[in-house]
Amino acid sequence: MKTPAITLLTAFILAPLAAFAQAKPEATNATKAAKRAWEYAPAEKKALWQQHREALKHFDLSEDTPRQIVIARGLPEPGAYHAHPTTAMLADNRTMFCVWNIGHGGHAGPMARSDDGGLTWTRMDDALPLNYANFKNCPSLYRITDPQGKDRMWVFAARTLADKENPKPIEGRHQGFMPRIVSEDDGKTWRELPPIGGRIAKDDPFRCIMTFSSIVRLKDGTSLGLFHRGSGIGEEGTLQVLQSITRDGGFTWSPPVVVCDGTKLDGKHPCEPYVFRSPDGEELCCLMRENRRSGTSLVMFSRDEGQTWSQAVDAPWGLTGDRHHGITLPDRRMVIVFRSATPQSKDKGGFIAWVGTYDDIKQGQPGQYRVSLLKTFKDGFYPGIHLLTDGTIVATTYANLVATENPSIVSVRFTMSEVDALAEASQ
Repeated sequence: MKTPAITLLTAFILAPLAAFAQAKPEATNATKAAKRAWEYAPAEKKALWQQHREALKHFDLSEDTPRQIVIARGLPEPGAYHAHPTTAMLADNRTMFCVWNIGHGGHAGPMARSDDGGLTWTRMDDALPLNYANFKNCPSLYRITDPQGKDRMWVFAARTLADKENPKPIEGRHQGFMPRIVSEDDGKTWRELPPIGGRIAKDDPFRCIMTFSSIVRLKDGTSLGLFHRGSGIGEEGTLQVLQSITRDGGFTWSPPVVVCDGTKLDGKHPCEPYVFRSPDGEELCCLMRENRRSGTSLVMFSRDEGQTWSQAVDAPWGLTGDRHHGITLPDRRMVIVFRSATPQSKDKGGFIAWVGTYDDIKQGQPGQYRVSLLKTFKDGFYPGIHLLTDGTIVATTYANLVATENPSIVSVRFTMSEVDALAEASQ
């Protein structure tokens, strides 16, 4: 009879490293799911979606290759499958870092640094702790400021590899849910700390499918992180979104609490939460992927710094997709990038930038623009996004740029003045 821990490990184990080139094409799956959502939607829902579709202006920058900066090229061999990047920028608004995993949902290892706002990149894998390569599934990078104002760079991941997944175990290595590394000198040096969670078992409070997919600073100087898990073992059951708070800049975290439970949402599966603050600073908003693909993404709000959240409801049609991340512009418009899973969209999937206001999200309005930034031949589109001081927006993701290659890590550079000019010319 298998123990619960062994059963959980079995549920978590994915394809071996040699099979990474055959990973499931999530971008294609999202497009197919969007088509199904449209086919099965009731008439009144289709009418609303069609209204939003026509109200948004659509632009395509995906073929403008001079905008694209390749950070890591995907090659045909299995070990060159670069996927699921996240990015962070130092307080100088110029120095950027990017981390990703090898293979779809695979192991961590790569890191790159840019000192010129993302124009050129230098790999710094050798600066990372040896056990970092045993971190599993979508490493996520954050700059967290503690209540005293000290900045630190953190990388979290879902869990460590199991012994049977790791062909070269490291003696005495840390193991568990939410492993992490930290830099206290702006990314020059890194050290590993014990995982936030404990052993890999169903009853561990930090068990997760993915680690924190977003972190936001609260008014009191603490930081709130959100992640998701299945209500059963691994990805079984209905998905749940949880939150935890760190009061010391990332070293310790409060016991997680469920803030959005799919079992109470008529079968919807909330995941990949993106939390951000309203432009006036008085409200938190959380966009979530809806993994059943039954309609649009989900959104919920908090007016008390995450102590309570509103019931999750449908997000505007144009924001339907996966792993949202965004920025707020000086004119208070928002630019949110994500992998499209939007029913009956004009852009037919891809790496999308939605442009609109916070009130558009709050009131369920269409927004202003949808901009197609990048296409793929197979997999792609978990993003990071930053606004530089000169107005350049740097959106980083992964995509199969060539049909015969594995995914590459690539950023797309654009400005809102360029997009506004396209809108003006289209009138």
